[in-house]
Amino acid sequence: MTNAWKQWDFSGGGLQSLNLELSKRLRKRAVAYSLWIGFALGLHAFYLHERRRGLSYLAASLALGVLAFLAPWPASAGFGALYLAAAVADLATLERRLTAYNKALRLNLSLHKGNTPPTGFHGRYTDQDVDIRDYMTVKERERAGHATETTPPDPNRGPRSKSFQQQEAALRAYTERRKSLKNPRS
Repeated sequence: MTNAWKQWDFSGGGLQSLNLELSKRLRKRAVAYSLWIGFALGLHAFYLHERRRGLSYLAASLALGVLAFLAPWPASAGFGALYLAAAVADLATLERRLTAYNKALRLNLSLHKGNTPPTGFHGRYTDQDVDIRDYMTVKERERAGHATETTPPDPNRGPRSKSFQQQEAALRAYTERRKSLKNPRS
């Protein structure tokens, strides 16, 4: 299936627009790890919207460059090793930070005050509790090994659907009527 559905406009709200927005804004694992290769520039940190971390990588890279140019070799090599160790530690926490960012994004988008249910949405069915109460009433009247009393149909609940046998009989009668209209007997 193509990704053409991502271009559609579901601006009416609801789950479809939320999923579209999430698919646009979620951070991808492969992108984050591939940007880590440029850790000296802090690209992976900026990708996860960690501006302080990204700027600290840039500042440390700049300091390492200045130190390598001005300071003797052992001092700049020690700072470089420390910088590399920090980058490897950052790689070890990248998955956790990526998951935390995506989780916070999902939570923020789904609990956003502007997200309202679609027009005409009334939540759960209001008669759901009635069905449970009816069921509980029947079960309370049951005794082990005894049939329950049949209750008369409630006129407030609306028409009940026909049984399978009644539906079959109605279909047979309808078919017979159709045949008699097509081939009237003389």
